Amino acid sequence: MSLISACRLCGGTDLPVILSLGETPLANSLLTEERLQQPEPRFALDVAFCPGCSLVQITETVPPETLFRDYAYFSSFSDTMLRHAREIAEGLIERRKLGPESLVVEIASNDGYLLRNFVEAGVPVLGIEPARNIAKVAEERGVRTLAEFFGADLATGLAAEGQQADVILANNVMAHVPDINGVVAGIKALLKPDGVFVMETPYVKDLVDHLEFDTIYHEHLLYYSLTALENLYQRHGLAAVDVEWVPIHGGTLRVSVTHAGREGDRPAVRKLLDEEAGWGVGTRAFYDGFADRVENLRTELWGLLAGLKGQGKRIAAYGASAKGSTLLNYVGIGRETLDFVVDRSTVKQGKYTPGTHLPIHAPEQLLSESPDYVLLLTWNFAQEILEQQSEYRQRGGRFILPLPEPKIV
Repeated sequence: MSLISACRLCGGTDLPVILSLGETPLANSLLTEERLQQPEPRFALDVAFCPGCSLVQITETVPPETLFRDYAYFSSFSDTMLRHAREIAEGLIERRKLGPESLVVEIASNDGYLLRNFVEAGVPVLGIEPARNIAKVAEERGVRTLAEFFGADLATGLAAEGQQADVILANNVMAHVPDINGVVAGIKALLKPDGVFVMETPYVKDLVDHLEFDTIYHEHLLYYSLTALENLYQRHGLAAVDVEWVPIHGGTLRVSVTHAGREGDRPAVRKLLDEEAGWGVGTRAFYDGFADRVENLRTELWGLLAGLKGQGKRIAAYGASAKGSTLLNYVGIGRETLDFVVDRSTVKQGKYTPGTHLPIHAPEQLLSESPDYVLLLTWNFAQEILEQQSEYRQRGGRFILPLPEPKIV
C-alpha cells in the first residue's frame, strides 16, 4: 500500500479529502474457513478531489499484483452483463463494419463474456486479462487472451507485431488503473489511425447524487467525469468523439475516443462538458456535504436493520460483491445482524466475506432457510435479482434496497 502525494492524472498536489470510509479489508479478498482466524489486513479508504483536472480518486494504492492476479469476479454470472455485452458487440460490428480482417482488443477482458460475441461473428479478438485464473477460463471458451497487465510497453510490442486494433474496449477497468497515463499511452500506440477506443466507467455525478459510496473500494482508484477524461485524452493526442449515459451499474458513461484531429463536431461531448461546468465539476463545492449524507445513510440503514432484528426477524444478504464489502464494513453489519450471504457465483460459494466473515451460499439457500428479509448488496442488478427470486418473494420474503435511501420492496 502506498499513499499518493500527487494526482494520478495531472500531478497536482492539492488533493482535499471529500470522504473517509475508515479502514476496510480488500473488497474481493474472500476468505476460506482456514483463514478466518488469521489477521486480516485493513487499509484506509479516503477519497480526494483534484481541482486541477477534476479527477476524483482514492488516496491509497494497493499494488495491482495483489488485487488482480487471482480474482473472484466473473462477469458471466450476471444475465444483465451478458445482455449488455451482446448489445455492445452487435452495435460495434454494424457501425464499424467489422469482419475477418478486423481486430478487437479488450483491456481487462475477464472471462471473455464480451469478446466471445465478436468471436461468434467471425471477428478476430485479443483479450488482455491480468487475472490468470480468469484468463484461463476465457481461453477455454475460445477467446484468445493474454494474461498480462495492459500498458504502454505491452501495447507498443503488439503494435510492432502488426496487431494494431480497429476497436479497443475497456469496460469497468479505467477506474482500476494506478498508471492511467501509461494505459492511455498504450491505447494511443495500439489503436489504428482510423480506429476507435470505447470505454465504459461509472459516472462520478451519479456516485454523489445517489450516494453510491459502496462503489468506492481499493480496486476503484479513480472516479471520472467527462471533464476529467477530456483532460486525460488531450494529454495523449486523443479526443472523445461521442458520449452517452447508460443506466448499468447505477449510472455509467460510455465514451468513444479517436486519435486527435478525427473528432469532428462532437455535439454530445460539448453538451455534457457544458453541463458539468454548470454543476461545478471543477470545484470542491459540488462535493460539500457528500460525507455528511453518507453518514446519515449509514445511521438510517443501521437503524432499520436493528429494528427488524429487535422484532425477531431473520435477515440475509444477496451478493458477495465488492460494493457489498464496502457497505457492510462501513456501516458495521456483520454476523450479529445477517445470517448469511447468497451469490450466484460458484467461485464465491463456500467462502466468507471480507471483514464481516459471513458465509456465502448459493441463492437456493433463500428458499431452504426462508429469512424474512434480504439486504440486496448488488443493487445495480436489482431488477434481474428480484425476477430470479420471485418464488422467495411469493413466499413472503422481502428485499431491502440500501441506496440512495433504505427501502423495503
